[in-house]
Amino acid sequence: MPTVGAIELPAIKLVDVEGRNWTALRRREPLVSKQILISQLRAGGFDVDLVNLKRGDQEMQTGEVLWRDMPLAKVLVGRAFDLHPRDYDVWAITINYIQEREGACDLVREIARGGGRVVVGGSDAFAEPEPYLEAGAHAVVRDKSGAANHAVVDYVLGNEPREPLTGVVLPDGRSFPVKRPPMSPQDWPLPSHELVLETLGVEHWESGLPEHLRPIGSVMADIGCDRHCDFCETPLYKLGYKRMDPETALKWFEAQWRAGAASVICPSDQFLGRVLWKEGREEVLAIMKDVREIGPAILWGNGLELKKATLGRGLPDSDLAPDEELVEALWGWDGSVGCYQAYLPAERPTFGREAYAKLLPWREHSRLVESIVRAGVADITYGVIVGLADDNEESLEDLEQGVSELYDRLIEINPDLVFNVTPYAIRPLPGTPQAAALRASGLLRFEDPAIIGGFWTACADTKHMSYERVSDWQTRLATIGSGNAMNWQHVTGAAKPKPESLSY
Repeated sequence: MPTVGAIELPAIKLVDVEGRNWTALRRREPLVSKQILISQLRAGGFDVDLVNLKRGDQEMQTGEVLWRDMPLAKVLVGRAFDLHPRDYDVWAITINYIQEREGACDLVREIARGGGRVVVGGSDAFAEPEPYLEAGAHAVVRDKSGAANHAVVDYVLGNEPREPLTGVVLPDGRSFPVKRPPMSPQDWPLPSHELVLETLGVEHWESGLPEHLRPIGSVMADIGCDRHCDFCETPLYKLGYKRMDPETALKWFEAQWRAGAASVICPSDQFLGRVLWKEGREEVLAIMKDVREIGPAILWGNGLELKKATLGRGLPDSDLAPDEELVEALWGWDGSVGCYQAYLPAERPTFGREAYAKLLPWREHSRLVESIVRAGVADITYGVIVGLADDNEESLEDLEQGVSELYDRLIEINPDLVFNVTPYAIRPLPGTPQAAALRASGLLRFEDPAIIGGFWTACADTKHMSYERVSDWQTRLATIGSGNAMNWQHVTGAAKPKPESLSY
């Protein structure tokens, strides 16, 4: 049986001379993508191991970048960088974050030089396959649904693919279009008990969780989106919107619970896409009821589309009042079951809303957030995007005042609410209209993947302020709320590591 090593890449941090980290260091998060990928490959007749390079404390500096006149060391963090290229017949590398691109390409290069065969997939490889092909990848997968996986591994092994290649780019320049229709989450093989155990995490990237809510499982109950926001890669996948039915979703949640997960993160931001169908609202209520009956707490890690939690379901010219029954089902928490923690996106921009059809007007947004807090959710991360092209001091002062007033009202509803503002700078994701517009405007100041892919490193000027000033506003906005959001700068107390050559 052919062997596959499915690699979870080492984590990256950007460390200044005082030892502060300037990016999101994710080392022990649950690995939902590996549950999906490995289960699919095993169902296709491959012997697959998870090779998790995030699990470890080794550090290796791979370069340096100057940002805000500060040298930031690029440091990979994980376990032994000592892979042997021929340990597996094929290596499968998933690269979803551009900030991990340089380390991923180095790893591909080392495996290829040693005679190993590499297939690369994930969001960053989807958007720009060229760096990975140039590094030596034998194929890059551009089908995010999973439909391409069996055939591409057959091909890289040198065997006749069991079906025509689909959604794949090869080093010789050949590109195979994505098969239609894409695979649905409904058809993803259920992960084994052992695999779920391997992919449980203890870190939730939005908030520190109490011990009794760890370990953390993960379920991706849907893929795709009906929206076309200019900052997002998802529309480029051309998946439409596909979902698990309640019975299938229940099996995935049960698999996490049986493996010991005390909470489960649902990383989809379009779980509510199903309400566009007549039966979809009832599906949401059924799934959330089932999860409560099983027992794990729910974590909404990527921010559900709030507009679809209104009575009008986000449809044009519809009722924007909260659907209170839906809100209670999604964000209700009674101290033991329901939703403990949620990321909520602030509704920006206030201008140029044509490309942001999913956003609510501020008044309706605030009303819905208040409804969510009344439902009982214990911990909210409130994500605010700063550095939009039209941002200036006045608009950001207005934003600061609006968020501060909203926080004051929320604390009146629930004095024990944990509420942290997380101010993200614009991240020009490859292939998106926003990235193209930033480059065309001349506002983008960096091309370094670690900077433009970072969550806290502003990389673009606005028409009215410098990227340094945008960064200042990130720090200023992060002080609103419970006061814990600035911990991201201090997740490492380590001094700047000594330069060493990168070796896997």
